[in-house]
Amino acid sequence: MSNQSVSTATSSTSAVTRRLPLFIILAILVALITYLQWPEAKQEKSKYKRVVAVKMVPVVLAEFIESVEAVGTARANEQVVITSKYSDLVDEIYFDDGQTVEKGAVLVKLNNQEELAKVSELKANLSESQAHLKRLSELLASRATSKSLVEQQEAKTKAIEAQLTSARAKLSNLTIRAPFSGVLGFREVSKGAYIDAGSVITRLDDLSVIKVDFHLPERLLTHIHVGQQISAVNTAYQHKEFIGKISAIDSRIDSSTRSIKVRATINNKASKLHPGMLLKISVLLQVENILQLPESSIIPIEDMHYVFAVIDGKAVRKAIKIGRRHPGVVEVVSGLVAGEEVVVEGALKLRDGSAVTIIGQESEEQALAETEENPTADKGSKH
Repeated sequence: MSNQSVSTATSSTSAVTRRLPLFIILAILVALITYLQWPEAKQEKSKYKRVVAVKMVPVVLAEFIESVEAVGTARANEQVVITSKYSDLVDEIYFDDGQTVEKGAVLVKLNNQEELAKVSELKANLSESQAHLKRLSELLASRATSKSLVEQQEAKTKAIEAQLTSARAKLSNLTIRAPFSGVLGFREVSKGAYIDAGSVITRLDDLSVIKVDFHLPERLLTHIHVGQQISAVNTAYQHKEFIGKISAIDSRIDSSTRSIKVRATINNKASKLHPGMLLKISVLLQVENILQLPESSIIPIEDMHYVFAVIDGKAVRKAIKIGRRHPGVVEVVSGLVAGEEVVVEGALKLRDGSAVTIIGQESEEQALAETEENPTADKGSKH
């Protein structure tokens, strides 16, 4: 039984051994056919290479506005806290909350009866003293009195005059007036209340002009000057831009932040801006005409920047040098000229030498051809 199995295995091995040359020849034929057909297949594949649709834009020479941004807090042109110099009762109040007043307008009167009486008394004493001085002077002219008595009366008269001046000043200070034109805040006192010296009565702001202080890096010191234009925006007026100018530049640079303090003023006749508002400031540094491209047309590769042009239906990659940036716009320093067109949409799908079709070009060519075939069509449509 075992002898028969060994005999069968031996015959099978002999059959495989006999067919081995046939397998080798077959493998060689397959490899040869594949090798011969490979260029043809590659060439066939290249016939169906993908054509990329792209959109082109020209390089334009346009204004480039260089500016720097900062933030600052709005302040009134003039602002003051109205207080009382003396302690007394409030007799009259002549203003309401948020009222607009002119310079010199009476705001509050404190009780002044005592000061009025004192002024009247001193006026009477001064009148009597001046009359007595006049009599003594006449007597001195006739040598009927001594010069020392006249001098004593002169000193007494001057003392009364000084007391009267002081009393009138205090009487005037009991009537509180607006030091400048502006808008009043809330009223902090009531009629009949007793207030102490220094008590807050109200606040007064001149809102005709708004001041805003902000800081800029010291490297911009040579780029800013008094009178330079600035613009300001606030979240309360998202579509409104307020124009102002730099009114002062600090004489010192902050040694800790290496920045310089700048003050700007903004005309606020419409009273839209209020003290305390956060303003985003943009300082106009310079305006110049430069070559510009949309940022989406630039392809950065390591430290280089490239764009794609289209020549004879093929994409051609060009190296360019870029400069300053604005949102969505890039300055072209070199590598392109004004009017040259580059790919702005579809550039990421391109390789150097890729076949492209320009979006919109076909419709323009078709419209031009129709115009040439029927040149009177446009004239007819106008009539």
